[in-house]
Amino acid sequence: MQKAIIGKKVGMTQIFDEAGRVIPVTIIQAGPCTVTQIRTPERDGYTAVQLGFEDVAERKLTKSERGHFEKAGVPLKKYLKEFDLEGEYKTGDVIEAAAFEAGDRVDVTGVSKGKGYAGVIKRHGYGRKAMSHGGGPVHRHLGSTGSGSDPSRVFPGKKMAGHMGSEQVTVLNLDVVKTDAELGIIAVRGAVPGPRGGLVYIRNSVKNA
Repeated sequence: MQKAIIGKKVGMTQIFDEAGRVIPVTIIQAGPCTVTQIRTPERDGYTAVQLGFEDVAERKLTKSERGHFEKAGVPLKKYLKEFDLEGEYKTGDVIEAAAFEAGDRVDVTGVSKGKGYAGVIKRHGYGRKAMSHGGGPVHRHLGSTGSGSDPSRVFPGKKMAGHMGSEQVTVLNLDVVKTDAELGIIAVRGAVPGPRGGLVYIRNSVKNA
């Protein structure tokens, strides 16, 4: 059965395997998540499972949001996310970190750290201009952005300076190294997007389904 869960990034550390090798891992506080709605092709035109994560006070929700949870008969949740899952899910089911096991392959989605306004060297890896023979003071500037005569414009999508980071990023095919059902944590090999405390979405790897 396909699985998914919502969690928060705790941070990175390292653990040792049976052979004594160091494995860099990201610790994720995952779940518990409640199934708040089941999307069906007959009613909604597509199939999906909506999960709710983290309890929230009633006063922090709008009337329509409260009605959504009351109709489903589930606790109020702060975050909602739909996943394209196949399996025997029903409203009210609770998904915990124990749903994942060591050896599973997962895709982790999060919002990357915002870097603010950045130049082309930091943002896109451009090289700098010559540092001598009168090249300054534009060593780290963009340079030419297009032909002057034809087509006399800059093509859309040109890599330029601008806002860097703070965008949704998905890292594919990460190994689940360890899970702790009692603490509700999942240890994933390698790094995942976002800062400590950032919201992340974990699901089965789509390339190894």
